[in-house]
Amino acid sequence: MTEAVKKPKKPRGKAAVLEGRCIACGARCQSACPVDAIQMNEAGEPVIDASKCIGCVKCVKVCPAQAIEMAFTPEEKRILDELAAAAAGAPPEEELDPEEAALREKLAAYRGVWVFIEQTEGEAAKVSWELLGKGKELAAARNCPLSAVVMGDQVEHLCRQAMGYGAETVYLMDAPVLRHYRTEAYQKSLCALVEKYKPEVILMGATGLGRDLAGVVATVLATGLTADCTGLSIDKGNLMQTRPAFGGNIMATIVCDKFRPQMSTVRPHVMPMPEFDASLKGEIVREPVPVAEDEVQVKVLDILMDKGGSKVDIAGAEFIISGGRGMMAKENFGLLEELAEVLGGVVGASRSAVDAGWMPQDRQVGQTGKTVRPKVYIACGISGAIQHLVGMQDSDVVIAINRDPEAPIFEVASYGIVGDLFQVIPSLTAKLKALKGARSGA
Repeated sequence: MTEAVKKPKKPRGKAAVLEGRCIACGARCQSACPVDAIQMNEAGEPVIDASKCIGCVKCVKVCPAQAIEMAFTPEEKRILDELAAAAAGAPPEEELDPEEAALREKLAAYRGVWVFIEQTEGEAAKVSWELLGKGKELAAARNCPLSAVVMGDQVEHLCRQAMGYGAETVYLMDAPVLRHYRTEAYQKSLCALVEKYKPEVILMGATGLGRDLAGVVATVLATGLTADCTGLSIDKGNLMQTRPAFGGNIMATIVCDKFRPQMSTVRPHVMPMPEFDASLKGEIVREPVPVAEDEVQVKVLDILMDKGGSKVDIAGAEFIISGGRGMMAKENFGLLEELAEVLGGVVGASRSAVDAGWMPQDRQVGQTGKTVRPKVYIACGISGAIQHLVGMQDSDVVIAINRDPEAPIFEVASYGIVGDLFQVIPSLTAKLKALKGARSGA
């Protein structure tokens, strides 16, 4: 009688902080830890008590900057290597559970990362290029190709641009029926491409067009869709999709592990813009459009450009001075306007200021407003709720002015000023004017 060999248990490891990666996002890892093994230091970075850590990986999954990893002892690494070697000589497919075998076979048919290139009148939305940069990272992690999808009328020039941003293959559908975006025409065209080539990941911008198209395509393909993602990564072959949940109070990581393709939308300016390289080459695959004009119920009669609002796009500004509830009244935003004029920037606002009617909605920064990545972001009288932080935490320099030294905004600030903003801002404006005048005179 042969004695069964007991399979070693897979080590869980301990969470460890990677030096220099933390972005002080507001203690998301600490909130996710179920055993209180993480405390935050004065810089807003995690300090992990290894004796308490149970290796649940929750802090790793919730971190938007991949600043935490699982660390293993030499013995644990040896066991992991043995398990990996055993997996390489995996049991035959027939020994697997029939349902598990069928699922693996279904998922194996999908391969590749796709980015949908959104365009209007032949001009691409910048979020599409941002997503190609992130898509390149995901494709490298999956060891699969990165592709772009271009749809429209006379838009082949966008294929060359997509290659310059990293696309190895560009699927092109070019026909008059796709000149203007209409849900039915674009949905049928994109679904036809997906069913033919079977990508495992599809990324789209969380714009009005992207949200509309992604929702209907995911419904038709009977797969999952995660909207407004702030972080994307690969773990065990699955796309880890991180987004704010419960009103932005927590960060949730969502996995679509049994359906393909895995679909995500990402708001503009959340991902960094990649460098354009004109020397990069790729393949253009021209595909026929599977829908005729007379099959589309909706007709575009005219296009009216929106001229309303404040006519200021804060998402593209390099200097943003934002005000919150601490501004006290609408007329006090004049202080910020004066400072913005000196800096050559624009004025933004938190949700509380917009809800109070002090600033128009198109100036709102945050989860329900716009995501910004300016060179300098000055937060005036803003407490720093997570809903606001997700919209501005990737700014190059954050300067916070608040009378409350315990305000959460200081956890992500590069520089903090604890004081009365009605004294600080005029003084700052006067000093900058003086310096500007002296420089002009020189």
